[in-house]
Amino acid sequence: MASGVAKPGKKKKKGGLAETTRFLLLFFLFAILLRTFVVAPFVIPSGSMLPELRIGDYLFVAKWPYGYSRYSIPFGLASFEGRIWAGEPERGDVVVFRYPGENEDWVKRLIGLPGDRVQVRGGQLYLNDRPVPKVRIADWLMPVTPNSPCRFGGRVRAPETEAGERVCRYPRYRETLPGGRSYEVIDQIEGPADDTPVYTVPAGHYFMMGDNRDDSADSRFSLEQEGVGLLPKDYVIGRALITFFSTDGSVEWLKPWTWVSAARWERVGRTF
Repeated sequence: MASGVAKPGKKKKKGGLAETTRFLLLFFLFAILLRTFVVAPFVIPSGSMLPELRIGDYLFVAKWPYGYSRYSIPFGLASFEGRIWAGEPERGDVVVFRYPGENEDWVKRLIGLPGDRVQVRGGQLYLNDRPVPKVRIADWLMPVTPNSPCRFGGRVRAPETEAGERVCRYPRYRETLPGGRSYEVIDQIEGPADDTPVYTVPAGHYFMMGDNRDDSADSRFSLEQEGVGLLPKDYVIGRALITFFSTDGSVEWLKPWTWVSAARWERVGRTF
């Protein structure tokens, strides 16, 4: 005779490999969407943007201000032409872009917009035949660290000691673009990039320059000269937004305590 008491059903186990896999897939999808449409990390590999950006700075790059091209999509997953939801950058923006010569990302400052005439004469930047105001300010003292040795010559002397610290002393200037945007530049030597022909920026292109004027392969040099040339707008990826970490190069990843000692905390939170 049936007892009339229902047998308890089996409860489904929560968690497990399937749930973990689902969580990881969703997290991966979220990270891809975030990196594609909102922000992406970028590390500064060279000194071409000194003094604004230093080797070992880690940035978040804002993707939305300029819209999206196939170079905005990670891992080369897109192949469409042109830009969608396109926005125009402004003179003076610090821009991350895909280098037209190779599959790597570079960062420079946008100096010339379509239709602009850009020239350098005797180290003086001219924009639409007018000199961009350039004022000498105090020398910039860069601490000598494992990832930031001195590159000296011309107007730059060998490393020296200042307040007990080894530093590189660089002649520094402040430039101010039309519209009032200003930034600091370094002028090290009298070199070939100090005198250029006049570049007329065509439609759909930009003229890019590094703030470290004598140590930057930029739009003053063609792709054949290992420069940028006139940058097509589709190669633009985003605008430098904020520094979220910076290291002086002395970090040893297997020694966690060096993650703190190598950090340049004073640079964290810098915006552009």
